[in-house]
Amino acid sequence: MTTKQREITTDEASKIELFVKASVDGGSVGNCPFSQRLFMILWLKGVHFTLTTVDMKRAPHVLKALAPGSQPPFLLYNDDVKRDTNKIEEFLEEKLAPPQFPKLCCRYKESNGAGEDIFRDFSRYVKNPNPAINEQREKKFLSTLVKLNMYLETPLPHELDQNPNATVSSRLYLDGDTLTLADCNLLPKLNIVKVVCKKYRDFSIPTELKGLTRYLDNAYEQEVFRRTCPMESEIFAAYESVAQYLK
Repeated sequence: MTTKQREITTDEASKIELFVKASVDGGSVGNCPFSQRLFMILWLKGVHFTLTTVDMKRAPHVLKALAPGSQPPFLLYNDDVKRDTNKIEEFLEEKLAPPQFPKLCCRYKESNGAGEDIFRDFSRYVKNPNPAINEQREKKFLSTLVKLNMYLETPLPHELDQNPNATVSSRLYLDGDTLTLADCNLLPKLNIVKVVCKKYRDFSIPTELKGLTRYLDNAYEQEVFRRTCPMESEIFAAYESVAQYLK
């Protein structure tokens, strides 16, 4: 178990420690979209916290006592252990609230569900060993990307308030021009999709999907996303036993 500390701003009233999946070497951050999601949330909140990478193969007894039977990610807030990712997100949004910390929830409920079916169809696509149904799986997966692209290209109400004649959105992210909880959930999954599809299917997200391409380009420019991503080798290691090369 390795501990790293991310210095952002100091919040002396609370002690926050995020436990995330460790890499294969046991030191750096491993491949886990749920861990990255919470890492991004804490970073965006601008709170002082400790990041602890956990190698579950060599987890110390103190960790077993802290969260017996749990898998990362989980959160230690003062002396209270939180284990469910969705509940941790809700807890952090409630506890780390304005005016001291930024609000990260979406203004539009539709943003929360954008891209929600991508990871499911991606998994079916890359885990399929049968060339005969590869085209079918790819089309289904591609349709989920197209659906997300349509959402990203459609102007949101506040954009239409500013420009009633707008036909294509120019926003940076799912819900507007700032990263939200919805982005923290979706972007780590899209990064895995991008890396794995290229390796196992020689498939890249089509540049014709301009909204999705713009979204990812904007995300990778942000340190909070780029620096919380696992190394590509970690993603490959996570998928080498389940993703299938087609022969």
